Amino acid sequence: MKTAFNSIVFIFMVMSMTTASFSATTSISPEELVQLQLDAYNAHDMDAFLATYSDTAQIIEFPSTVQAVGKEQMRQRYATRFNDPTRHCTIVNRIVMGNTIVDHERIRATFPEGVGVLEAIAIYEVVDGKIVKATLKVGEKKLDTDVGLPRHSEK
Repeated sequence: MKTAFNSIVFIFMVMSMTTASFSATTSISPEELVQLQLDAYNAHDMDAFLATYSDTAQIIEFPSTVQAVGKEQMRQRYATRFNDPTRHCTIVNRIVMGNTIVDHERIRATFPEGVGVLEAIAIYEVVDGKIVKATLKVGEKKLDTDVGLPRHSEK
């Protein structure tokens, strides 16, 4: 009986240590969180994308126009984007300062006029392991035909 009790106590201790160890290793840096968000964006995985944001996150068009508040509005905003198989974001440059990440992004997408790219600056603010605000400054789009590249269907 004493051996069985000792075994149970040992198993409980190992499970407790494993759980504590897992919890300690699951916290990620703001930069890693923003990268997870980008990876989900490029995979067109809406649930994984939204999981990186707080429930009350704000999407702001620079300098201060609110585009979406909360995950449901974000889901509506990004649904069309995630249905575009061409859409893919590449980081040109990233600056990390504490809980703020600034990305210079190059986004390939299908626009009503055709396939092309646009550049953007995204400023992500992270609090308690979630993105609470993303401020976006979007540049002009350039269609593939504008820069002499073949149309997407020709590749």
